Amino acid sequence: MSTTMFSTTYKGVKQLATHLRYSLILLVLTSCALRALAQDSHSHTMGTQSKTLTRQQSALLKIVRDSTARFQDVSVAEHEGYALTFGCVSGPDSGAMGLHYVNGDILGTNEVDATRPQIVIYEPTPGGRPKLTGADYLVFADAWDAKHPGEPPELMGQLFHYFESPNRFGLPAFYTLHVWAWKENPNGAFVNWHPNVSCESFVQKQ
Repeated sequence: MSTTMFSTTYKGVKQLATHLRYSLILLVLTSCALRALAQDSHSHTMGTQSKTLTRQQSALLKIVRDSTARFQDVSVAEHEGYALTFGCVSGPDSGAMGLHYVNGDILGTNEVDATRPQIVIYEPTPGGRPKLTGADYLVFADAWDAKHPGEPPELMGQLFHYFESPNRFGLPAFYTLHVWAWKENPNGAFVNWHPNVSCESFVQKQ
C-alpha cells in the first residue's frame, strides 16, 4: 500500500471513529433528556398531596375518608346531629374553609378521635348541594390544657393549630385541625385554608 493511500485510509477511519463517538454521545444525551422529561411530566401529573404525604399521614386521610364517606350526602350529616354554623368561611386573602357542619354533642366531649370529627366541611356549589371536602377537629384550649397540661392536641402526628380569642368565629380560644380528605389541597392536607375552595356559590338560608 502506498503512503498516500495509507494516509487517506487512516484519515477516513479516524473521521469515522470521531463521527461514531459524537453520535454515541448525542444518543446518550438525548436518552437522558427524554428520561428526565418523562420523569418531570410524571411528577406534574401526580397530586401534590400524594407526593409529600408520609405513611402515617396517608393512613389518617384514609381513616377520615372511611369515617365520613356517608356524609357526602349532607342530609346524612344533618340527621346525625351536624348543623351548619358560621355560614361560609372565606380566607383572609384567597381560598376558604367553606361550610362547617358542627356536631355539638361531639364538640362537647372535647376529645380527639379520628373517626368522630367535631365538624365536617363542605364547599357550596352552584346547584345548591354542598360538596364534602373534609373534616375539622376542634377542642377548646382551656379545657384541653387543664386535662393535658403541656401537651397540645395532635392526631396521628399532626399538631393542631391554635386560634386565640377573640376570633372571627366568636369562640373561646381553641385548637383545630383541618383534614382535606375529599378535596386535594395543593398547600397540604392539614392546613387551615384551601386555595381552591370558594364561597361564591353560598346562599344564606333565611
